[in-house]
Amino acid sequence: MAQNQRLRSLPSVDRVLNAPELSGLVGQYGAQACKLAAQGELARLRKALRDGDGDVEALVSGADFQGRLYTAVQRKLAAEFSASLKPVFNLSGTVVHTNLGRSALPAEAVEAMATAAGACNLEYDLEAGHRGDRDHHLEATLCELTGARAATVVNNNAAAVLLVLNTLATGREVVISRGELVEIGGSFRMPEIMQSANCILRETGTTNRTHLRDYENAINERTALLMKVHTSNYEVRGFTNSVSGQELSQLARENGLPFVHDLGSGTLVDLVRYGLPHEPTVNEALAEGVDLVTFSGDKLLGGPQAGIIVGGRELVDRVRRNPLKRALRVDKITIAALREVLNLYKDPQRLSSRLPMLADLTRSAAEILALGERLLKPVAEAFGPAACVALTECNSQIGSGALPLERLESTALQLTPIAEKGGKDAALQLLAGRLRELPRPVIGRIRDGGLLLDLRCLRDEEEFVAQLREVV
Repeated sequence: MAQNQRLRSLPSVDRVLNAPELSGLVGQYGAQACKLAAQGELARLRKALRDGDGDVEALVSGADFQGRLYTAVQRKLAAEFSASLKPVFNLSGTVVHTNLGRSALPAEAVEAMATAAGACNLEYDLEAGHRGDRDHHLEATLCELTGARAATVVNNNAAAVLLVLNTLATGREVVISRGELVEIGGSFRMPEIMQSANCILRETGTTNRTHLRDYENAINERTALLMKVHTSNYEVRGFTNSVSGQELSQLARENGLPFVHDLGSGTLVDLVRYGLPHEPTVNEALAEGVDLVTFSGDKLLGGPQAGIIVGGRELVDRVRRNPLKRALRVDKITIAALREVLNLYKDPQRLSSRLPMLADLTRSAAEILALGERLLKPVAEAFGPAACVALTECNSQIGSGALPLERLESTALQLTPIAEKGGKDAALQLLAGRLRELPRPVIGRIRDGGLLLDLRCLRDEEEFVAQLREVV
């Protein structure tokens, strides 16, 4: 009987929506969304009452029930309509973090994206007054920076490889070293990409050693092209051998075959000039005689997600004419952002201060340590008796498969929980969860019984400190 009374005491959907406390919700979110939110919350309460949930029974019987119901509906709507993509503080220690959006974009790119959001001349030639080509916005700059004769862009590097193979090797063999059959992340593997491109994988050599004669022996009348893949996300050391791009280029020319080099996270500048380890550049690959080079826009290039194809005019034009190109093309927002990032490369002297990805990679250990010393006190005060906070040395990594063995000296705040009920592991997960619940979530990494907040990528110190008061 008591349960039935509580069920009957629940207000109707209309009564909830007409409550003065919720008067602005319909105008803000729309009548349909508000109705569904109210129905959902009332249905949840009815089920809990039927299941004998004591907490809900007490809630429904309480004097402040209606106010708490209205608040629940309001929060439900706010959560539903809030942005699912949120800015976070990347304190994970991985600069180019795939799960956190990879490279942070420079201000120039962000502004260009906003400008391009409306009507723009994406495929319209303003001078001639007729239809144009979207590649026109990027091709000349890509050729200037790489030394290529032609260039085109698709939505990521896996798509670039797929498009090239589908264009040049459908139904035929692609010769590649067994040691270069990489998995590029997310379980996408080079053999599977080749299969999707409708070409035939022809492995040669061994995992650790491949010689020029292996390629020579693999070439036959079914061969469509030679391919080299830069193993950017792992490194084999010891008894190894690989064939240079220059040697493969010569072999390809002798056999009338195209030679394609997938650089993966490819870069447009020699990172050594910025105090970082060397990574093969697009210019170096083309100088070796490669016919087509494919690489990413959002890894070591520091731009938006894109797959870039550069090389000779005849082959790039063939790739561009493939019907798949339309399915894989980039939109105006990506083009706008990528163009601005490429323009920064025209001024290499200032690149490390203007390109966020490179600025983070080249940030000095002394600067990071000084930041840590300033943050130690406010972070310790925010977490109070829940954790001990200390500065510790750590190593950052570049990320997204680039230079996987290289580490960058850095400083982290280490939060070590004071174990409570549930044990230290549970307390550690609770600390990490509290940081993720902040208005701008903080993402660290758990190591050796502590939560590390690597400070290499922390730029907005003021915002970080200001939101610490919301740690509960």
